[in-house]
Amino acid sequence: MTIGGYRFSESDAQRTLLHALDLLDLYPPQAIALQGPRRARILEALADVERSSGDTTESVLSRVWPELLGARDELVASGSLPSRGEGVVARVSASDGGVPKQAVDSADVGLGGLNGDRQRTRKHHGRPWQALCLWSSEVISDLAAEGHPIGPGSAGENVTISGLRWADVIPGVQLRIGTVHCQVSAFALPCAQNARWFSDRDFTRIHHSHGPISRVYATVLEPGTVTIGDRVVLEP
Repeated sequence: MTIGGYRFSESDAQRTLLHALDLLDLYPPQAIALQGPRRARILEALADVERSSGDTTESVLSRVWPELLGARDELVASGSLPSRGEGVVARVSASDGGVPKQAVDSADVGLGGLNGDRQRTRKHHGRPWQALCLWSSEVISDLAAEGHPIGPGSAGENVTISGLRWADVIPGVQLRIGTVHCQVSAFALPCAQNARWFSDRDFTRIHHSHGPISRVYATVLEPGTVTIGDRVVLEP
């Protein structure tokens, strides 16, 4: 199914609906406090599925997906957007499935993500709000300095960014990466596939509950091209 130009498999749609309210809960508290009407609209749409009102998954998703994309409005209204920031693309990475991802000089990016990149399993990956995985080269360097055998692309990020204050890269902020315009949609939850990059195999250390150390997922708003050395702009 296609909603607003974004392609969803049936599984993508079901898991997006399952996690819709969870995605809103990742926003800063000030923004969450303003989300009452948006949450009510999402709950009403989800209730139609529960009531078996005849609405299809596609029709319910067509109501919920714009609400998720528009949740940035509450972030703007709350005044909790970070200041403008700039960085640079330190690495672009892709793979035919699994980690580590291998470096490429440049890649085209569509609404579905980095062309030529594939997830080995789609159960927890590959939805439109997970189109790009972004991470900080400074966070990676700090982990490596602690003795962990980790490097850019190891944990599966598509774009490694240098020079951007990572605490500012939160759900709702928008980034221009090369000619790509994207919106951060969620923190990327770490999984056991990344245990090998930690000397104690504790992959949970990069969970967002430990501070600004997590990878993030982003929804592509405008397709384009990302190349090593491209400017990255965090837009207030």
